[in-house]
Amino acid sequence: MPSAGIVPRRAVQLAALFAMMVAFTAQLLGALLPVIPLFIAASVVNLGLDLVLQHKQPGLLAVLGRIRFDVTVRQLLRDMLILVGLLHIDGINPLEEQAPLTITLLLFYGTHFVCQAVAVLVRRTRSLPFVTRNIDASALRLSDAPPRILSRQTGRRLLRFSVPTTTGMMLTAITTDAYWGGIGLAVSLALSAGGTLYLGTWLLPKKRVATEKQALEWLDNWLTEYQPTVGMYFSGGSSSAYQANMWLSTLADLDGNPIIVLRERFMVQKIEATDVPIVCIPKVANLMRLEHSTLKVLLHPANSGKTSQILRIPSIKHAFTNHGESDKLSSCNPYAKAYDEVWVAGPAARDRYQLADIGVEDKDVIEVGRPQLAPIQPYTGAPAGRLTTVLYAPTWEGWDGNPGNTSVILAGENIVRELLADENVRLLYKPHPMTGSVDPRAGAANNRIQAMITEANTRRSGARPGPEAAAELARRTDELNALTTSAFRKSADELERMRLQGTPEEGRAAAVAAAVTAWEEAYWNSFPEWEHRIITTARPGIFSCFNQADVLISDVSSVVSDYLTSEKPYAVANTSGMTEDDFRVNFPTVRAATILTPEAGEVAGLLDAVRNPEKDTLAAERAELKEHLLGPSDPPSSVRFNQAALALCTKADERRIRMENRLSGIPGQRSQEDVDASETAGKQTDGAPDAPAAV
Repeated sequence: MPSAGIVPRRAVQLAALFAMMVAFTAQLLGALLPVIPLFIAASVVNLGLDLVLQHKQPGLLAVLGRIRFDVTVRQLLRDMLILVGLLHIDGINPLEEQAPLTITLLLFYGTHFVCQAVAVLVRRTRSLPFVTRNIDASALRLSDAPPRILSRQTGRRLLRFSVPTTTGMMLTAITTDAYWGGIGLAVSLALSAGGTLYLGTWLLPKKRVATEKQALEWLDNWLTEYQPTVGMYFSGGSSSAYQANMWLSTLADLDGNPIIVLRERFMVQKIEATDVPIVCIPKVANLMRLEHSTLKVLLHPANSGKTSQILRIPSIKHAFTNHGESDKLSSCNPYAKAYDEVWVAGPAARDRYQLADIGVEDKDVIEVGRPQLAPIQPYTGAPAGRLTTVLYAPTWEGWDGNPGNTSVILAGENIVRELLADENVRLLYKPHPMTGSVDPRAGAANNRIQAMITEANTRRSGARPGPEAAAELARRTDELNALTTSAFRKSADELERMRLQGTPEEGRAAAVAAAVTAWEEAYWNSFPEWEHRIITTARPGIFSCFNQADVLISDVSSVVSDYLTSEKPYAVANTSGMTEDDFRVNFPTVRAATILTPEAGEVAGLLDAVRNPEKDTLAAERAELKEHLLGPSDPPSSVRFNQAALALCTKADERRIRMENRLSGIPGQRSQEDVDASETAGKQTDGAPDAPAAV
């Protein structure tokens, strides 16, 4: 069933379309009868309604365009009805007065179509074969974009420039003096012609950017000068940017010259604040230019349809890092065997790949830990104050309809009800942002859970932070936005943003990290410690919530694996229908967890163990499982990750040398693996009779 908010919105849209049809009908009747008041009112309302809908409901008007009733047709029909109406009004001479008006109106439409053609030419000249960020691209002769009303908003331009015409014609209908219509048409014609000439200046050499050939030559030269070594490749939809953003700090800390390679133009602005150079190359033919660069390794945080295109470059080694690890089947995708190596956190993921038997060889699985987990604070014992902070962070329902994916539908309300019944619990509820996107039941349950938490807060009271806390949060928010948000004009296009987002200031990344830390501290200080919180925004991040929590309740997901780095108690909801023993066997990440049934009757015991560590029987198992999932703490994950990147770079270098020697006719140098294999074979044949020579 459609949600309550959709029905009224659709009703408003249908009402708007009906009102437009009524306005056209009234304008026609007023013109033919003629009924001057009706004619004038309908003409003004008709144009005004279209102007409003252009701003408020552009999608609705797009539907009219699909039935060949677009903005140009609608406005032309309105103007034709106005001319018909003037013909039926006594006192207006059709030959001496209306003919010049008609000719001028035709000239106005002529300039409109010329402006539209010029806009197409300008847009084509302002489209480079790539988009950059954090790179000085001034050599491409980047300039500011023309006003959107001229270059991109064809419908709005026609409607706005038609306002003087309609106003003048209505005055003519009232006064029967064609002078006013001529004035209105002259103003519209001047606006259209002047706008066309102004837009045409972007085709002049002074404002014309580099050609495609020049731009690609510049890209080759920049790659030669920058000499990238390790990069991150990412392609995906607008909601998937978080998968790349979680690797930004890790990529920036690697030895060498990092780079980010994107495929979708819109994704350039979805990547969070970073100092790493970003290059978006949409076309495969242009992407292949990376083969001739110094780029040796590309890291892949996600699989996508366009991943196979970059895998065609043999000179680059590819490592799949994923964007999180869990016991779900999606963490063992058969596509992983397309990469040179698969980088995982610890032994658990290695075992997972071998058990899955999807063709990934064990020698290609490299344990690197999870460098992003460094900000998570370790366990320090029982809660220090009266309140126990519980983080309930369920995952979403997934694509396959498995009831065990999320606890929200079957167990969420029971879990929250049990937690809210304990007056010494402070609940932080952070659902997955995609909750309800596939299964409406999950969205409905999520809404009910939030309503329960909101109602529970009305039954609580206590001291609140003073106004200085809110002021501090506002100040920190402004500081963070100034560092992480790029302010652009509404008319700014890709080239203008490229110019404004050139080489970043030195130390910006460190400043952003400090600003985020300060903002998170101000955020938590701005709320009373007894108040339950519903967190559906990107900030505060999940790691910040980890640090506030004394215990986590979640589902089988990467959230559990990441939380284990703190060694704090945690619980996992079992809504799969399996017995607890089978659940623990099938999902190793829950081995050290308290298992909650859908009824959530185990919540009280979980809270008791958190408040009384002597009753916590899973502490030692959490420490053991942490190392099994995430690998050893020494050397640190950041060091192991960097070592893996350098080792894969070395393999890329070895292949390049072998290929160069092969092409030059020199016998290829054997790699260390080949040497070791030969020595092993020699040892195995020691003492054995010589093999017969080939005849």
